[in-house]
Amino acid sequence: MTGVVPSVAAAFEADAEIGQARDVARSFLMDVQAVHGLPVSEQAMGMVLLVVSELVTNARKYAPGPCLLSLEAGDGAVEVTVWDSEPGLPSVGAPDAGRIGQHGLEIVMAVCRSFAIHREPVGKRIAAAVVLADESSGDEAVVGQCGGVEHLPGRGGGL
Repeated sequence: MTGVVPSVAAAFEADAEIGQARDVARSFLMDVQAVHGLPVSEQAMGMVLLVVSELVTNARKYAPGPCLLSLEAGDGAVEVTVWDSEPGLPSVGAPDAGRIGQHGLEIVMAVCRSFAIHREPVGKRIAAAVVLADESSGDEAVVGQCGGVEHLPGRGGGL
């Protein structure tokens, strides 16, 4: 790989299909592997698509207007970032197997290396990093519990 950090960004309007966001992520990961030579396990592909689906779904469900998705590969992981215009920060409830729905952030946090929510001048930005390949075998993603929700002040400048 040269010194270029692979990244992509896309905006989704309220009428966009969630599948379009997954298509962007899938295409990005295929390019990361084919063009940049970074390993992407099948499990990592699935986890990134799941995280993209959950975060974009939440943005579309709870925020007015468009949402912005960005993906950046580096340091053995893909950082999935979703910005939306809703200023309210999501809360993650205690695990409850009897609860129907509202498990999306729990799932995202269970499969990520890191998870953070950043306040922005307009709205918020949620970032989650998913490991691309398991260091021990080279072909499976590491799945583990991240350290919890980190609320950080906005860095400005959008994504």
